[in-house]
Amino acid sequence: MKKAPSKRNKSLTRRSLLKSGAALGVAGSLPLFNINHAWSQDVTYDGGIFDAEGATINIGEWGGFWEEFVNKNLLDQFKKDFNCDVSYDSSWPWFPKFVAGGPQNPVYDIANWNLTEMFKTARAGDYFVSEEEIRANVPNAADCWDFAFENRIGVTWGFGQYCYAYRTDIADPAPTAFRSFWDEQYAGGKRGTYITSNTLQMIFFLTASHVFGGDYKNLEAGYEAMRTAMPMKISDFTGNMQTLIERGEVVIGVQWEGEVYNQIDKGAPIGAMLWEELKPILTQTKTISRYSDPVAKKLAFALLNRTLSPEYGEEFGKTFYMRPTNKKTPITPALAAQGVTNTADATNGMWIPDWYWYLDNEDDVVETVNEIFAG
Repeated sequence: MKKAPSKRNKSLTRRSLLKSGAALGVAGSLPLFNINHAWSQDVTYDGGIFDAEGATINIGEWGGFWEEFVNKNLLDQFKKDFNCDVSYDSSWPWFPKFVAGGPQNPVYDIANWNLTEMFKTARAGDYFVSEEEIRANVPNAADCWDFAFENRIGVTWGFGQYCYAYRTDIADPAPTAFRSFWDEQYAGGKRGTYITSNTLQMIFFLTASHVFGGDYKNLEAGYEAMRTAMPMKISDFTGNMQTLIERGEVVIGVQWEGEVYNQIDKGAPIGAMLWEELKPILTQTKTISRYSDPVAKKLAFALLNRTLSPEYGEEFGKTFYMRPTNKKTPITPALAAQGVTNTADATNGMWIPDWYWYLDNEDDVVETVNEIFAG
């Protein structure tokens, strides 16, 4: 898998402090970033069941149908097995909540992330346990492809490729490349993308910068690509994009493969065209907070271990059409029908941008693209 070189800047400039929420107390917590709490660091977990004696684990995770699935297939049994309670928060984003409490008082013991917010939080302080600590305390991590740890902050447990969703009964010819989005047949508001805070729009913009400018860091090429594609319908989340395409209000839209395969299996006249340029991916990645209460931290290791299990990964794939990172997880028939495999070379050529670089340029990108979207 390709990955842009990461240049993590552990020092905070005045601008990055402001972006990181200094008003919420980040600056005040700076002196505490490297304090080691032995009582928290020394927590170990061997994969077994233990009695948490009613302790609560705080979770940051997506809501809606996702939350229903996680409760039914993971948390309900987890609470029984470990004699614990779960405080489940789906009110995204997580970043301002983490920095409000600081590293020593984490709002969540375990959280599921979009990568931009995760990198932003990691840059703001010593919030998360290391890859080494996860590998030592999450037995199922040993069965994950190295790809799962390439971000060096959390563990990616599921992923899918970015693509275009398009109406097979309207698009003629069907899209064949990333550039197809700009074909004349989609002019006049038949194209769809997302608000600038959605990772799908960030990746769409960066890929356009690469395709039209030769480098994903060529922001001017990306801005011109967005201008040329207007007018577009701007969605806030993928479920809404599904609806817009099903109604025919959008003929081609930015999407990730799992959402499209779900629609295809339901009989909708919709196809998926995976981006071969850069091959960016949507990931589901979890972190464990370094300074959580010891019992809660041990529960977090146990919960991550179950998240990485082949059984949970298979059920998740059946419902959300997401690819696993555990090499022992079976590929569901629906994904196999789309040519998806779970092999050592299955992630070859896939790409994640340098999110630290993006965060350094985020203000300019968001301001400019929002102006373009506003017309």
